[in-house]
Amino acid sequence: MKLTVLGYWGGYPGAGEATSGYLFQSDGFNLLIDCGSGVLAQLQKYIKPEELDAVIISHYHADHIADIGVLQYARLIQSFLQNEMKTLPIYGHNEDEAGLQSLTHLQHTKGIAYDPSRELKVGPFTITFQLTKHAAVCYAMRITDGKETIVYTADTAFIPELIPFSLNADLLIAECNFYKGMDGSGPGHMTSEDCGKLAQQAEAGELLLTHLPHFGQLSQLVTEAKEVYNNKVGLASSGWTWGA
Repeated sequence: MKLTVLGYWGGYPGAGEATSGYLFQSDGFNLLIDCGSGVLAQLQKYIKPEELDAVIISHYHADHIADIGVLQYARLIQSFLQNEMKTLPIYGHNEDEAGLQSLTHLQHTKGIAYDPSRELKVGPFTITFQLTKHAAVCYAMRITDGKETIVYTADTAFIPELIPFSLNADLLIAECNFYKGMDGSGPGHMTSEDCGKLAQQAEAGELLLTHLPHFGQLSQLVTEAKEVYNNKVGLASSGWTWGA
């Protein structure tokens, strides 16, 4: 399994970059998890929009779905240029009816509700879900291709349930919108210390900090996470990759 970070900023993208978007690839299958502002431009550095096989959305905040509309237009335009274009499935939860409906566009994309209490099988991937603590209904995801496992916290304050959910993940992608000593529980975000604690207690193989803040010295987040996590800590960036 290969992961490529397309977007990693929280709230809005830095200049020339993107908010949440992660490309998972295994056995020739291309899965996009979250599709925030600027993600479509970044995606095209690696694959064409028409080469996506599926998309999964954690929640309906704009920094996670802003580029769904332009992805739909890309599929529309390509349908005029190609003989056949398969309908792209975009999976989202159904606890926001308008959000789920926005994932469907003509015959080019189809919004499909996932059941967070059950496994979702998409291509070679099996995805399980965990409700997070956030301002909107949001789900963390545990993604495996049967060989390797990645956990993506999506947006959340620290909750104990994430520890068993993340247990023994090869890579933990943890949102890190605040620095040590700050309180992110109100808006529903984690600190660097929270991320380190989660990774340590879940015995994750590696930690990647993402959904980064637009203030402070970002390298400090890594230093603070390493104070409580005794393994490799990375800082998300455009094009950051993991796996084969």
